Amino acid sequence: MATSPLVIYGAYGYTGALVAREAAARGLPVVLAGRDSERLVALSRELRVPWRAFPLTDPDAVRRGIEGSAAVLHCAGPFIRTWRAVAEACLDLRVHYLDVTGELPVFHGLAALGPHAERAGVMLLPGAGFDVVPSDCLAAHLVRRLPGARSLVIAFSGLGRMSIGTARTFMAHADLPGTLAGPAVRAFDFGDGPVPCVALPWGDLATAPRSTGVSQVSTYMAASVTERVLLRLAPRIAPFLRNPRVAELTAQLLARGAAGPDPAVRTRGRSRHYAEATDASGNTVAARQRGPDGYTLTALTAVEIARRVLAGEVRPGWQTPASAYGPDLVLAIPGVEREDVR
Repeated sequence: MATSPLVIYGAYGYTGALVAREAAARGLPVVLAGRDSERLVALSRELRVPWRAFPLTDPDAVRRGIEGSAAVLHCAGPFIRTWRAVAEACLDLRVHYLDVTGELPVFHGLAALGPHAERAGVMLLPGAGFDVVPSDCLAAHLVRRLPGARSLVIAFSGLGRMSIGTARTFMAHADLPGTLAGPAVRAFDFGDGPVPCVALPWGDLATAPRSTGVSQVSTYMAASVTERVLLRLAPRIAPFLRNPRVAELTAQLLARGAAGPDPAVRTRGRSRHYAEATDASGNTVAARQRGPDGYTLTALTAVEIARRVLAGEVRPGWQTPASAYGPDLVLAIPGVEREDVR
């Protein structure tokens, strides 16, 4: 195990705190980081690990904050506003970069830095959480079964209640074309019968081609009738969400005024994925995957990837979970099960 620490930025946020507690419980050499020193001190005392406070608006402060670390696990979203400052500092200092984003523009932005990262010997691996470890590994597993696959369809369920951070990220992307609503509704069987799902952009649109070589990718999310109606209305209300006060109020409503799901809700929750791959002859293979709820899964997968990075298991350049660690990475997570269904 490396002696250089893992800096967890945004450690006191809802997801960041889950990640920090899991990392500390697994004995990783952790340094908590973020803007708010008071919140860092409180979590530092609980976990008995050091902390550093620095804003992402000051490039010199960011460099000082991550200097001497082996890797940064970035948990402070919306990532579209925060990723570049951290990633560029990591490249300058030759520190590996991980995050838990699911935001397509962030994947594309980091992919553009891939050649620079490869020359610097640095790994850039976004999407180390629920977005996109389980779906990325499932896609890679299917293409391993059907090497000539030309198309991939991925569906998921298990977001459950949003954290306030997830809701704010949702609002931050409200005015990006095609972000909130897809034109198609399709039913998928996650193991208990057909479930209506709506097409929408997901991180796999960027990561699955990198992991599998398949460029034709579609992604779907399980959605109730109410959620489907809201998604259809979203393009009409997007202009109003550019007002910060309206966006924040909407995010609070989506999160139901809480930081995120409590432990009991997370324990009851389950994430489910279904995916299928088809080749030019029409041959199709499919598989299902089940695991802990999305937030719990994020903490488990992000820390497992960080553990491997600290142990020296890295591939320089822009990577996805499956391109770095293979289709079976997700099976190392307690509670994750996968089955081939066709």
